[in-house]
Amino acid sequence: MKRSSPSRSQRADGMKAVFVVNPAARGGRALSRWKAFRKTLTFPFRELMTKGPGHAKAIARGFAAGGEKEKVLLIAFGGDGTVHEILAGAAGADHVIVGSVSAGSGNDFGRGYRSFRTAEEIVAYLGGRTAPPSLDLGMVNFGDGFIFVNSSGIGFDAEISRGTGRSAFKPLLNRTGLGKLVYALYTVRALCAFRTFSLEVTADGKQMDYHDVWFATVSNQPYFGGGMKISPESDPADGLIELTVVSRLSRVKLLLVFGSVFFGAHTVFREVDSRKGRQFSLKADREVPLHTDGEDAGDTQPGRPVVFSVRPGAWRLAGQQRTGRSGI
Repeated sequence: MKRSSPSRSQRADGMKAVFVVNPAARGGRALSRWKAFRKTLTFPFRELMTKGPGHAKAIARGFAAGGEKEKVLLIAFGGDGTVHEILAGAAGADHVIVGSVSAGSGNDFGRGYRSFRTAEEIVAYLGGRTAPPSLDLGMVNFGDGFIFVNSSGIGFDAEISRGTGRSAFKPLLNRTGLGKLVYALYTVRALCAFRTFSLEVTADGKQMDYHDVWFATVSNQPYFGGGMKISPESDPADGLIELTVVSRLSRVKLLLVFGSVFFGAHTVFREVDSRKGRQFSLKADREVPLHTDGEDAGDTQPGRPVVFSVRPGAWRLAGQQRTGRSGI
């Protein structure tokens, strides 16, 4: 779709802008927001609508594999799942720069990284000459392999993610602006029903054992769960990932700790262990759910390790808003 021609500076040395729009994000509310946002755009762009799970990844992979290697700005217009798919398809392609306009229900990407808020910010970026930073990407050696840009983990938080993702009420509540209610309901449900587990962790060659574990999260940036600051020290440009293990808590105290995560205050509790590393191997003693960027990724198998690692400088970020620890 065309708009009035930009100045030469707005073309940013030939970079083209492509919006990858997920019309189903936020229970379908993203589509109406896109229609309003599109009217404010004053530069040439392409609009590609996703048609279902995996389509955004296929779109990004197509641009990443393009023979001409023309520089392209892929802007995810949706939620964390849309960004996750785009990075899964575009990682490693230096000519593909990834940006986002937060239009989903969680939007942790927009909290931990730069995110465009207005058309004017995109114009300013296209007209600038600042080189986009190369940032880290998390890798999960499980099944066919997964990536994560925000976080991945096993246990209680993955159980909540699975429940909310499968909820028949989530799309309806998202459309009415009450999507957080589903998350709260499944948190209470998991709090009552979830069974703790034992966990063997190998961190860069050092082995540790944890018992009565509620969850273990590996982070690439501070936020998960729709604004919870699970890993305050995470920096997506340091070549490291961060492991947070929460264990040996009563259900009542877990609720207290979980609430403190919104402020990053949970790290003061002795039952919360955090550490940095380049690789973590997690081996649970029973089957537990796994998530990547809040999306259900299946169940771990008893005694079989899930390996989390970091791929430094794997993707390039576009945007105007400074939200990261390293000033990205």
